[in-house]
Amino acid sequence: MHTVVERELELKLVLSPERRVPVPARLGYLTDDPYAVHVTFHIDTEHPVYWTFARDLLVEGVFRPCGQGDVRVWPTKTEGRCVVLMALSSPDGDALLEAPAAAVSAWLERTLRVVPPGTEGEQRGLDDELAQLLAQ
Repeated sequence: MHTVVERELELKLVLSPERRVPVPARLGYLTDDPYAVHVTFHIDTEHPVYWTFARDLLVEGVFRPCGQGDVRVWPTKTEGRCVVLMALSSPDGDALLEAPAAAVSAWLERTLRVVPPGTEGEQRGLDDELAQLLAQ
């Protein structure tokens, strides 16, 4: 049986230091894809945008800058609030998104309770599959 841990929240697309645009988003975690987190932007539109990256990256990014290339995550303060910034790069363009740190942390804690760090391989049944392969 697979579990889904979701959280809808409003992110902010940072256009400039003074200008932010609200972006409805959904954070998703699936136990059958235990190493990844899925972020869906513009969830109420005809063409939502999907991003998938390592859960470890987001977990670490809540505490310190991490990532390279397409996804970078780091904590900061904006107007006295703790936020997590996500810089996403694709051939279609770049986006800097701001998420409330408390909401992201609370959601991540729920995913870590469902699949504790270091047990992701067990979720995928890799040991069982490996045993079957080696038995053949």
